[in-house]
Amino acid sequence: MITSPAVSGSPAVPRSAIVSALVLMVGGMAVIFDSTIMSIALKTLATDLDVSISTIQWVTTGYLLALGVAIPVVGWAQARLGGKRLWMIALTIFLMASIACSLAWDAPSLIAFRVVQGFGGGLMMPLMATLAIQRVPSGVNLGRLMATVSLPMALGPILGPVIGGLILNAGDWRWLFWVNVPLCVAGLLLAWRMLPADAPRPGVRLDWLGLILISPALVGILYGLSGAGGDGGFARGDVWIPLMAGLVLLGAFVVVQVRKAGTGLIDIGLLRRRSVGSSSAVMFLSGASLYGAMLLLPLFFQIVHGADALGAALLLIPQGVGALLSRTIAGRLTDAIGARVVAIAGFVIMGAATVPFAFADASTSAWLLGGVLVLRGFGMGAVMIPVMSVAFVGLERDVVPHASMIGRLAQQVGGAFGTAVLAVILESAVRGATSPADFAHGFDIAFWWAVGFTVVAIGVCFVLPGRTTSEPAPALVAPVVASIEG
Repeated sequence: MITSPAVSGSPAVPRSAIVSALVLMVGGMAVIFDSTIMSIALKTLATDLDVSISTIQWVTTGYLLALGVAIPVVGWAQARLGGKRLWMIALTIFLMASIACSLAWDAPSLIAFRVVQGFGGGLMMPLMATLAIQRVPSGVNLGRLMATVSLPMALGPILGPVIGGLILNAGDWRWLFWVNVPLCVAGLLLAWRMLPADAPRPGVRLDWLGLILISPALVGILYGLSGAGGDGGFARGDVWIPLMAGLVLLGAFVVVQVRKAGTGLIDIGLLRRRSVGSSSAVMFLSGASLYGAMLLLPLFFQIVHGADALGAALLLIPQGVGALLSRTIAGRLTDAIGARVVAIAGFVIMGAATVPFAFADASTSAWLLGGVLVLRGFGMGAVMIPVMSVAFVGLERDVVPHASMIGRLAQQVGGAFGTAVLAVILESAVRGATSPADFAHGFDIAFWWAVGFTVVAIGVCFVLPGRTTSEPAPALVAPVVASIEG
């Protein structure tokens, strides 16, 4: 069991866990950067492949759908194959698909290869945390370890568009995928030499009913949310129909999994534990706030400040600098004073640093906004570490993969939800705008909503456990699971 005692007297994180985290980070960086690097390339791809934006956006949508569908099978696959073997298989899939994407001859072939790439990435994402956490013995604080594991997750949304913009400014779009190759090759070599092998458990059976329910559920939810940013928002049939169908299937999946009592595809019963239930709720809201802002900030700099795609990406670099600055501090504070205080402080900084954008217009100094983005990145980095680490405290080794899957799915769906809601709000706010002032006012409204997500997240953070973990699940999760079980 992994516990989180007071920092005084607790053993240090073992060297093997740090080494595993660093090895996993190398391969994981390829997946994280690739998830965000394409956001800057859609217009170029549409032009070069002679297709519409509505067609080429499937390069991103198909990737994200495959990513979400792959996550629920990680627990079973790890049990059957072993964590090291599964990591190397998934990284190989991602590597080969990246090369195939660079050789794509038209839009349909590129979309197909991106789906395969997304499936490999979806297998890797929960494994990054799982394999590192399972190397930690009882009584070791997790904050500093998670500062290493979660580093790519914090930097990817910020540096990915910058890397994409630099590549497109200097060369062909195909080089966007060759960036992954050295990271994947290095990740495979390091994993082969340095990741410890864990014995598979071949007797574990795949929960086919759970898989049949959760796969279309995630496709429906993510597909519906991804289309909500267009004309008509959530009122369009191709948005609300798959969204509602996905939610119904998700509800059926939860009922089935709870009644399986830990033998299903995902151990939903873990949500009754305070650490997992509260962390998942905060992960959903942090995903909404993080990825929602990823939509607003580049558009704000392009539409209101008149920057080109590369210029907008470069203007986001200060946010990455802030995220880097907070890593070590947040990890140490999480170990010393607990996740709750650190997460609340991080969200307060994030929210306060978003408020200036709600007053900004074309005349607002880019230097001032850059300074604000440093603070926003600092808060964002400070949030991720305690929220990710607290989910694993008090868990037995065998259920760590399930907690990792739950948290990753919560963040994935939360990100899609936040992006969809803010896209609808922004589209409505700028409808009919003709002047820079009109567009700036529309962005002001959307940024206030982003601040609202942060305020809600602060409230939910109060149910995160502090330095003890024996408490039951928070009131917002436990009754739901208990009622289904009954």
